[in-house]
Amino acid sequence: MELNAKDVMKLRDKTGLPMMACKSALIEAKGDFEKAEDLLRKQLKGKMDTKTDRAAGEGRIAIAKSREAAAIVEVRCETDFTAKNPKFGDAVQKIAELALEAHAGEVAATPAMKALVDDLRISTGENASLVRAHKLVQDPGSGAFGSYVHHDFKTGVLVQAEGSINDETLRDICMHITAANPRAVAIAIKDIPADIADKERRFRIEQAMESGKPKEIAEKMVEGGMRKFFEERALLEQPFVRDESKKVKDIVGGKATVMAFFRWQVGEQV
Repeated sequence: MELNAKDVMKLRDKTGLPMMACKSALIEAKGDFEKAEDLLRKQLKGKMDTKTDRAAGEGRIAIAKSREAAAIVEVRCETDFTAKNPKFGDAVQKIAELALEAHAGEVAATPAMKALVDDLRISTGENASLVRAHKLVQDPGSGAFGSYVHHDFKTGVLVQAEGSINDETLRDICMHITAANPRAVAIAIKDIPADIADKERRFRIEQAMESGKPKEIAEKMVEGGMRKFFEERALLEQPFVRDESKKVKDIVGGKATVMAFFRWQVGEQV
């Protein structure tokens, strides 16, 4: 049969697959564009399903927001080359927008999200996966979201606040979180991994004992040091990266409250 060259090019542009594969699919589908696309999806998805055990340490973070909700997602792939591809970025952003339609909290992959990931596997030839997604909700009359995604798309921060706080301040706080990597909003021992806290405590006890201080004084030294250790990892207690004479809580001000934040980095253990 004689094919329309425009249909072959259109199928190639949509799938990212070689011209010959698109041409063969159109021939088999007798020129039906949608049927040809479905054939390619079925043929190539079967091949990609055998590669899902391949290491995928690259990828992107994306954030989507509305007045009532915000979502952050991480999608991984195998190579930095693919992660930087605009089509990959567009797909990850669409997945973040789909996460806005889910229930609040941890978001499981929906059929629409899975279809986008399958398309990425087919078009890139790489193992792609939605690693995690989370949605926050708020009352638009009393709350606000701030977000920042670093220029390499490998680190993203989402902040939820209540009260009177402007977008510029929220963005500044997001950029601070990107650089300072706090573990909690305020002093919260439970938010620091136990192994990290225990290691720090043992180190400070050894230091106190080596100094020859009496036990009572040594214990006070350790507790004081541990409080400082936790404060350094609490967002509101950290020196603000753009003006270290102030703490983040001074930047937030007395009319607003930071309710939660997420700082995600591609490839970190989840």
